[in-house]
Amino acid sequence: MWLRLEIRRRWRSLVVLALLIAFAAGTVLAAVAGARRGATAIDRLAAVTLPFDAVVVPSIPGFDWERVRALPSVAALMTFPLTPAYEVVDPPGVQPDLPTTADATTWKTIEKPVVLEGRMPSPGRADEVVILPKFTETYGKAVGDTVTVRLSTPEAVDAVLSAGPTGDLPFTGPMLTARIVGVIRSPWFSDTIESKGEVIFPPAFFAKYQDNVVGTKGLGVVQALVRLKGGPAALPTFKRELAQATGRSSIDVWPGEEMKHTEQQFLVFESLSLLAFGLAVLAAALVLIGQSVTRYTAATAADLHQLRAVGMTPWQGVGNASLGPVLAATVGAVLGVGLAYGASNWMPAGAAALLEPDPGLDFDALVLIPGALAVPAAVALAAVLSAWAALGRLGSRPFRRSAVAGLAARANLPVPAVVGTRFALEPGRGRGAVPVRPALLGTVTGVLGVLAAFTFSSGVTDAGERPERFGQTFQAGIYLAQNGKVPADDAVRRALAQHPDVTGVTGDATGVAQSGKTAVALHTFDKGPKALPVVVSEGRLPRDDQEVMLAVNTAKTLGADIGDEIPLTGDPDRGTFRVSGIGFVPEGAHNKYFDGGLVTPAGFDALFDTFKFHSVLVAVRPGVDPQTLMETVNKVPGVEFAMYEPPIPLIQLAQIRDMEILPVLLAAFLALLAVGAVGHVLATAVRRRSHEVAVMRALGLTRRQARWIVVTQASVLAVIGLLFGVPLGVALGRTLWRLVADTWPFAYVPPVAFWALLLVAPVSLVIANVLAAWPGGLAARLRISQVLRAE
Repeated sequence: MWLRLEIRRRWRSLVVLALLIAFAAGTVLAAVAGARRGATAIDRLAAVTLPFDAVVVPSIPGFDWERVRALPSVAALMTFPLTPAYEVVDPPGVQPDLPTTADATTWKTIEKPVVLEGRMPSPGRADEVVILPKFTETYGKAVGDTVTVRLSTPEAVDAVLSAGPTGDLPFTGPMLTARIVGVIRSPWFSDTIESKGEVIFPPAFFAKYQDNVVGTKGLGVVQALVRLKGGPAALPTFKRELAQATGRSSIDVWPGEEMKHTEQQFLVFESLSLLAFGLAVLAAALVLIGQSVTRYTAATAADLHQLRAVGMTPWQGVGNASLGPVLAATVGAVLGVGLAYGASNWMPAGAAALLEPDPGLDFDALVLIPGALAVPAAVALAAVLSAWAALGRLGSRPFRRSAVAGLAARANLPVPAVVGTRFALEPGRGRGAVPVRPALLGTVTGVLGVLAAFTFSSGVTDAGERPERFGQTFQAGIYLAQNGKVPADDAVRRALAQHPDVTGVTGDATGVAQSGKTAVALHTFDKGPKALPVVVSEGRLPRDDQEVMLAVNTAKTLGADIGDEIPLTGDPDRGTFRVSGIGFVPEGAHNKYFDGGLVTPAGFDALFDTFKFHSVLVAVRPGVDPQTLMETVNKVPGVEFAMYEPPIPLIQLAQIRDMEILPVLLAAFLALLAVGAVGHVLATAVRRRSHEVAVMRALGLTRRQARWIVVTQASVLAVIGLLFGVPLGVALGRTLWRLVADTWPFAYVPPVAFWALLLVAPVSLVIANVLAAWPGGLAARLRISQVLRAE
């Protein structure tokens, strides 16, 4: 009966409360479910696609892959040539990145993709293609549309490959129009944050146009994906069999599990960021909804208090006062689950969306059902406690005096300053008591959270704009040769070092050594006056031919630390090297920036008779196009071949930039937390302490002074929030960023949120005084006679 009366009288308030709960619950549940979905995307994709376990990178023309296919540990093998297969004529602007598949077993026994739309190409059809999802977004081509490509001629391919590494391959061969029949996704065939989408020709295309892709002289380089019978655990056995079958221990093998782990690290970071966003929304919601529930139950309890005289028990009063909020919470929880389910269509977000095997709506019962039950339970608990307090059954607490307010009084500060300080720091007593601790905690937490979020965001922005944080201190490379020696290397480096626009230059020979079961891609470096800087996290650079600086992930894999000695087996020599440092290396064809190591040129020669690749890495002054240096290189005597190489794009930069918005959203919601806490305590203080203000008004306090009491109260809350929140926020933001830097990894530089530090104090004080305007006006307009008569 009481609930029916409540719904009739206060249905608008209940509707608003239900909608507020629905929005908050939907946002939190969507964030939590999205974080869980994103963190598991790559595992769920791998579970249904027969993923590769290793990438084999011999970089040797004419390599015999049939011997590899026949190894006992190999379950499936997919080869792909590195020679550009075609140029896309329609749609224009497509830059193919994924190489053409060359094995009929592709998509059957290895990398069997999830078909998101349409179907797979028919066997034997070279004119049917599949695309990755971003292709439609970027180029507007979907299933049923066509793409047109132009191939090269066998003669042109042979000529280019005979001259050296593939450069500008002329595409003057046949034209082919193919129909898009499907959209696919697998661990290998997937979009990245920085990619624009891919069109992928089937194995039948390579079978028909093999000479147009790799030529007729067997000079093309072919790599392969391998799936092992024993899974990732069989990788050491496979590497041992590969070395025995080929007689070469320097063939680079990239473990698929490590590549997956690297991707998983970012997905976890992304999911944790989304989860933190959800928790920030939850914190703000607890403050705002908690205040709404408290106000509602307090008003209802005041009505029910009169029924105590006719026999209503205290628990009956508490139960009746809680019915309305619980009903609103139940409706809001159901609506919130619906909102979260609808939002799942856009989850997971960021990089995880590019690996999701089942995009679209998803009902995560493990998150949504407990969440739907927790919302009414939490609101019921808040309503019961609020109603019990309102009915006067919680007892009274001893009155606390504030030392700060006492100092203000002893300093003979103006009355508004003393009273405002007491209102901010002392809860008062009796019916005029105001809970000040939640307001202080909310203010400190809000400022702390905002500074931590902006400090973290500053670190994100810095890392997203500076490749040198990832050890990439060069802007370009000059590719000189592969699988050989370069007598002109010193002359090229000297010529570039004398160029006025060059700020750093180093020769970079690359070879792959083995240390136990781990492949270590080794680079060389220079020590001259214009040598490129190397980012060293611990220790120092090698000084002789028996020292090595390991990249951070390789050091972890080997369990090596500064001063440890590790075995390195090259081709054909081997030796024991002392670890002089741990840091980052140039990202290349055989390694990521966090894998491999650096050795001196003498140390490199002690291990290898030849190199896989040889380049000169160059840094230039800001605003200079490094490609203009080719004119200087081509004039160096003895240079037979040189090719400009832009730096390999770091996907980590795009991944970090993709997360820039979340810290800002976190800051916004934590600011909402502080605003809600301060605004609520100011409004509550004026209402509950109206008797004190009225007494002072009767003793001569002016309207202006009454308004300044509230302004002082708001300012004191803001100042306390700043005193504790600013240093704690900066420390927390830097700590969180350091944890990210240690797990990603990249070079940690303490972030400084300059504008946030500069503006946080004035903005906080302005917001506090804006919040004080309305309750200050109420204090100034109090009708003294009515308040004192009522009291």
